[in-house]
Amino acid sequence: QVQLVESGGGLVQAGGSLRLSCVASGRTFSSYTMGWFRQAPGKEREFVAAVGRSGGSTYYADSVKGRFTISRDNAKNTVYLQMNSLKPEDTATYYCNADGTGLRLSFGRAGDYWGQGTQVTVSS
Repeated sequence: QVQLVESGGGLVQAGGSLRLSCVASGRTFSSYTMGWFRQAPGKEREFVAAVGRSGGSTYYADSVKGRFTISRDNAKNTVYLQMNSLKPEDTATYYCNADGTGLRLSFGRAGDYWGQGTQVTVSS
């Protein structure tokens, strides 16, 4: 099992930037594909981005491509989401996700493990 703790959310003006972090417990972090999802009020949770086990492969939702960058540091058991050019429609709770199968997140489907979420609010 893996436990995930997100941080870095907050309030930012449109056009601004934030960097989310997700720290994972355990010694097997590098065996998980990692990703981010988000959920806005009244909407379903949606895939944002994913990064492969070594960090060499990344995947993005069309809505964030070119603005968000996912990365990971396996030595620190941490995955990051750098969010630039933020828009009000990016406002949501952002959740870190871990996929031990390596077969889900790369297709935008969630793995088994979730963090508690961190709120991102973008004002216009």
